[in-house]
Amino acid sequence: MTTTAIILLIVFCTGASFVQRVSGFGFGIFIMTMLPHLMPSYGEATTLSGMLSAAQSLYVLVAIYRLIDWKRVIPILLTFLIVSFFAVRYVSIASDTHLKHLLGLILLVMSAYFLIISDKIHLRPTIPIQLSMGTLSGVMGGLFAMQGPPAVLYFVASESDKERYLAQTQVYFFIGNVFMTIYRAQCGFCTPLVGWCWLYALVGVVIGSWIGKKVFDRIPSPALRKVIYAYMAVSGVVALMA
Repeated sequence: MTTTAIILLIVFCTGASFVQRVSGFGFGIFIMTMLPHLMPSYGEATTLSGMLSAAQSLYVLVAIYRLIDWKRVIPILLTFLIVSFFAVRYVSIASDTHLKHLLGLILLVMSAYFLIISDKIHLRPTIPIQLSMGTLSGVMGGLFAMQGPPAVLYFVASESDKERYLAQTQVYFFIGNVFMTIYRAQCGFCTPLVGWCWLYALVGVVIGSWIGKKVFDRIPSPALRKVIYAYMAVSGVVALMA
């Protein structure tokens, strides 16, 4: 990997870690706009994204793990782990071009969803909701390393305190990404290049998480989110045209 590519990787990882530390999700959404164009294969891109997201979630969890409520996490997490296994297997047989086009479409749909209708949807924290959101999260996580949005809809509904919300989302992402890394390794996506990139990008995880913590209570979240969603839409168009 060239020096320029390593710098780009660290910069995007810093941005992704910042976004996730401030909003509780969005690491995969942010970094997957770049990784498929940087890594040799789409499978390696999703593997690296998941490994970095796991590291970022663990970094946050160290300080707030006591706030984890396993009763709110386990049903949605178990559903996610089962569904994501099959989604990762699909990635191993699908073409990179097909997956990149699907990624572009998902980015466009998600950006439109968050900009237009997300504030109008309120879910009750019930078992059926956990199972359905876990299923959708598993599909999106396995295919695109973007398991956050469906899970966040559930955790926002189940937690009124933002610190507890952050604890539930980060333990969900950490465990989910650890298991998906195992699934992807079984498919041959966890290559030496992925390992080296992960080590380089850990610098970005620390920097982005540290900055995100500083602005967690101060940044105007609506403004940040609109910028992120607009960026998602542009990235989706680029991916569809690739």
